[in-house]
Amino acid sequence: MKGKIDLALHPVDDLFTTDDIRAENKLERLMNLPIKLISDFPDHPYKVKDDESMAELVESIKTRGLIQPVLVRVKEDGNYEMVSGHRRKHACEIAGITTIPARVQELSHDEAVLSMVDSNLQREEILPSEKAFAYRMRLDSMNRQGMRKDLTSTPVVSKLRTNEELADVVGESREQIRRYIRLTELIVPLLDMVDEKKIALRPAVEISYLTKSEQAMLCDAIEYCDATPSHAQTIKMRKFSEEGKLNESVIDSIMEEEKPNQHTPSQFKDERIRRLIPQNVPRERESDYVVQALEFYNRHREMQREER
Repeated sequence: MKGKIDLALHPVDDLFTTDDIRAENKLERLMNLPIKLISDFPDHPYKVKDDESMAELVESIKTRGLIQPVLVRVKEDGNYEMVSGHRRKHACEIAGITTIPARVQELSHDEAVLSMVDSNLQREEILPSEKAFAYRMRLDSMNRQGMRKDLTSTPVVSKLRTNEELADVVGESREQIRRYIRLTELIVPLLDMVDEKKIALRPAVEISYLTKSEQAMLCDAIEYCDATPSHAQTIKMRKFSEEGKLNESVIDSIMEEEKPNQHTPSQFKDERIRRLIPQNVPRERESDYVVQALEFYNRHREMQREER
């Protein structure tokens, strides 16, 4: 029948909703929301720590309230998901605050990722691990929006690279972004060492090409040697790994090579012996110390036998 509206193809609400109304629904709204209705963003890359900075933020909120609203998006179940403001939310919870001022936006998952990463990258201090996962999340979202994938490699140049676009946004080179994203391949103990500035970025990138079991062996070697590998050493390890020849002995041999940032390794691998040696004994004198201790012990035993 001519002129008949097919309600099956057009929901009733849509029939009476104009483009202006639909656009208005996309606008940001400022609301006071119960914190319990706001869930964390899945795989949020930025760390929320109960450190001195958090304590200062809690005290500030107790004194002046939360000045800068958080940013949330509406979930399908009608609740909310945090986009930007995880630290502020946590501080409010510590301060005993149950509602929080929030900017509410209608955002898709990928739009939320872009907003979350960009807003947090404005912080003064960002850990390498935070950059690594944030860059990866942002590039994944950009790729899902129809762009090509080249997250951790450098294939043939194309007219449009998502990592080049990200480089423009964050002010870092495309190669530097690639290095940061390689950090997401590190096991947690090694990634923590990068955050703690015990391992520099470029050696960490080389280590990221080792298998997880090889990285675990390297962790043990770092603890034993009380030193982290240099860039040159990590290049050697990567080469041995690619040839299928990297094992514990090879790692130990490489780590024992002299380098500027290496302390003299302990002469005893057995932790029971190392624990009994005073810390003020130089590593190169540990054997002498143990020999003297054994000589003293043997003399003491001889004296006990003579007294019987």
